[in-house]
Amino acid sequence: MVRESALSTEKFLGCQLKRDIFNKTGLLIVPALTVLNEEHLQMIGQHQIDISMHDVYPLETPPSNEQNGHKALIDKSVSMVQDIFREVRFENKIPLEDIHDQVIPTIRNAAETSNLFRIFSSLRAMDDYTYRHTIAVGIIASMIGKWLRLPNEELSDLTMAATLCDIGKMMVPEHILNKPGALTAEEFEQMKKHTIYGYELIQSTAGTTHRQALVALQHHERHDGSGYPYGIREKEIDLFSRIVAVADVFHAMSSNKVYRNATPFYETLKQMNQNAYGAFDAKVIHIFLDKMMQSLTGSEVLLTDGSKGNIVMINSHDPTRPLVQVGGNFIDLSKQTYLHIEQVNG
Repeated sequence: MVRESALSTEKFLGCQLKRDIFNKTGLLIVPALTVLNEEHLQMIGQHQIDISMHDVYPLETPPSNEQNGHKALIDKSVSMVQDIFREVRFENKIPLEDIHDQVIPTIRNAAETSNLFRIFSSLRAMDDYTYRHTIAVGIIASMIGKWLRLPNEELSDLTMAATLCDIGKMMVPEHILNKPGALTAEEFEQMKKHTIYGYELIQSTAGTTHRQALVALQHHERHDGSGYPYGIREKEIDLFSRIVAVADVFHAMSSNKVYRNATPFYETLKQMNQNAYGAFDAKVIHIFLDKMMQSLTGSEVLLTDGSKGNIVMINSHDPTRPLVQVGGNFIDLSKQTYLHIEQVNG
């Protein structure tokens, strides 16, 4: 329940939540940005969940301040990554201390963010995709690691591994890396070598771990053996690599690039769900999709028949097909299979 050492219950009334409130089984109880009333506080107490002043926006503080703060920190880190990656290209070595001190703290901070939809909007870009992608994969992989309840030591290892996974791209010729269009078959073969280059770079860097090198090598491998560079499958792929694969594909699909626009947020989730028992580790993709969809509870959506509604409940068996309220009616998308979510608004 709300702990007595925090603000009194009355002081929380009218405050806005900074984070999603989940119960012990992972079910979303109150979504982020909810303005708390007595019913919300009673529900939080019934589930024996602690909240404090750190979990809410005081009445006089607009939530946009924190969002803008996250964006500024991410933008600054992207600039740092760009400088660090350039150093890797010219010096052929990884400035690990700079990454640990200048980049990892922002990734860890952003991974604590409750409103996933908003934080991902700060990670979409076209002109600095390679560097922003590095930050995004670090954040998303860290989130997945937390949802999988990895021990703190493993979580730290995963965060660094995810951040370093594309470091080998600095060994790929720049005209291929920055090409404003689809790669030829020959160019793609060159690009695929970034996994091997990254593995070798990390292995030769003091202070790194073997798992970090493995993630660079394996994050494009796929559960069904369809990936590269070696076409290994399932348990041959390290768990960290399976986590980073999901983070990598999600951000790649949902980002603008020079030669194509981002796939709509919901369409990205739907396509990834279709690969849950093919390209991806089913456990990893299911917890990712479930938490992502839980974060959208309360969001306005546009359905394929043109109607607008709000997500009110997530289907645990198929999180991408939730219960939606349209006016006074409730539509269960898991049963009304002819209807789909066209887009998510906010």
